[in-house]
Amino acid sequence: MVDGGNTPQILEIGHQGLSATIYDTKWIPSSARFMVLGSHPRSTGLMQMYELQGTEMKLLKETEKKSSIKCGTFGASGLADRRLATGDFAGKLCIWDLERMNAPPVFETQAAKGYGAPELVTCGRDGCVRVWDVRQKDAPVAAFEPREADRAAPRDCWAVAFGNSYNDEERCVLAGYDNGDVKMFDLRTNKQRWATNVKNGVCAVSFDRKDIEMNKFMVSCLESQFHVFDARTQHVKKGFASVTEKLATGATVWGSWHLPQNRDVAMIGAGDGSCFLYKYHYPDQRRVKDPDGKPMGVAGSIELITTKNLSTQPICCFDWSPDKEGLCVMGSFDQAVRVGVVTKLHKL
Repeated sequence: MVDGGNTPQILEIGHQGLSATIYDTKWIPSSARFMVLGSHPRSTGLMQMYELQGTEMKLLKETEKKSSIKCGTFGASGLADRRLATGDFAGKLCIWDLERMNAPPVFETQAAKGYGAPELVTCGRDGCVRVWDVRQKDAPVAAFEPREADRAAPRDCWAVAFGNSYNDEERCVLAGYDNGDVKMFDLRTNKQRWATNVKNGVCAVSFDRKDIEMNKFMVSCLESQFHVFDARTQHVKKGFASVTEKLATGATVWGSWHLPQNRDVAMIGAGDGSCFLYKYHYPDQRRVKDPDGKPMGVAGSIELITTKNLSTQPICCFDWSPDKEGLCVMGSFDQAVRVGVVTKLHKL
């Protein structure tokens, strides 16, 4: 356990109420600015840029888009451009130049960084996972569709994430579905690599790092559960070893976000408006052999470090600052954006 005097604390340092629903918040890399994305009451898209000035949140720019915006990422853009990719409720993938937020997107397609191509991955109610190269607008470079038998009534795909992108050839996509299915697709072979079912709808999936050889990943679920899978060893039959944790409050786990400066620390956003800070501890041996001599992974353990209730509504989005350890921005369904800081993370 962490010593009481050295326990990190979750502090709110800024709060901004909005007359819109917030779906995502993202720090602009190498800056004190962040983006807020969501939906106005008339179902148009909210896009705002704020700057943190001391403890004050100053609105720099805002624009309204045709369709409500569900999510955003800077993952397919370099530091020089810092272009924002968004997915909206009309099923479109767009990339925006933030210097000209009111202008049309520089890239747009109907969709329903590290090594490798500048790619984005999307999912939707059609159950299809699609990978897009931002240099190629007309069609996805890869598409993983439901099986023939399931196409009449496909399961909703609720979450996707890139990982294992440690050289120019390797890259995987992790996908989570409403029935608890979790699937891993290998983009090098263009095939499904692994699948399991966690028995509850999957709200979010995330690798602890996207640009390294797979280390571990988290799966956030309904019914207050989340799972951590050790991805270094895949058993031929049992797949990846995992450990499961359940929130004491019984709230839905909306997402998990790994600290950029320490991949073994992650924040959990819960349906009761609370944030939970956890640390993963590796076992003494991460790999053993089964009775047949096949390598098999061993899961570690999860420690709750601290928790804080910040809202009466779910924490639906969260983003750590890549530049300032502990600085974070989050949104919740109480229509408020919060800037926070987690102290003493260097002591973990």
